[in-house]
Amino acid sequence: MPSPFPGMDPYLEHPDFWQETHHWLTIAIADTIMPQIRPKYEIAIKQNIYKNHTNDYNNNSILVSIPDVAIEHQSNTINVPNRSVAIATLTVPIIVKVPTTEKIKQTYLEVREMTTKQVVTAIEILSPVNKRSGEGRITYLKKRQSILGSLTNLVEIDLLRKWESMPILNNSIESDYRILVSPSDRRPFAELYAFNLRDSLPIFPLPLREEDVEPILNLPELFAGVYDRAGYDYRIDYDLEPVPPLSEEDRVWATQRGRETALPCPPLIEGNQ
Repeated sequence: MPSPFPGMDPYLEHPDFWQETHHWLTIAIADTIMPQIRPKYEIAIKQNIYKNHTNDYNNNSILVSIPDVAIEHQSNTINVPNRSVAIATLTVPIIVKVPTTEKIKQTYLEVREMTTKQVVTAIEILSPVNKRSGEGRITYLKKRQSILGSLTNLVEIDLLRKWESMPILNNSIESDYRILVSPSDRRPFAELYAFNLRDSLPIFPLPLREEDVEPILNLPELFAGVYDRAGYDYRIDYDLEPVPPLSEEDRVWATQRGRETALPCPPLIEGNQ
């Protein structure tokens, strides 16, 4: 069963689903491009590694799981004659989070010339580490600027509503989602596909060299395949609120769409009733 939404499914932005959605979509794009560009080009699946610091003030929280009270605790006794056994009173601590660092691995695609291995087009699907403030965003912005200053085409796919969008000079453009296609031979001009929750995903050409026939990326078709192969129709509970939350108007619309297409509960297997 397909997603109940005409374009991006906001429930897949949830942290429980986004990482695998990112992976599925990366592979799906590679699979659909390869037959259209061979034998002149090849596709390499590459990996960025980001260090994520959990002391981000936008996400930091202190967990208080035990109240700050004292409890009496019997200490271990030692068999010493004619000595009394001490009773220790321990203070229960507050459970908190300390700053830590974790490595986040994020895949991306490179279209390269088969003979020279020169990167012709970079395809990036953004993740939270790219968009929220911190070292991950700074690292990605440096990489992005390096691509925009080179002869490499850039395709940047942003299917996350939360956090700050990647910078463009037309800062007045607002949308839930966006795809930037920046052919190197047209800079500083680029093509922006800006769309919202209720819109379909775009279909657009992938830039290569000027003399090449550009392959087509049919995101609605690719996304439908990802949704089906990942079994999201069985795994997502559309009665819950999406994460991150929607505006009130979109929330009502999304809830209605989800309930209209929700799967019925699976029948009980005979013998397990």
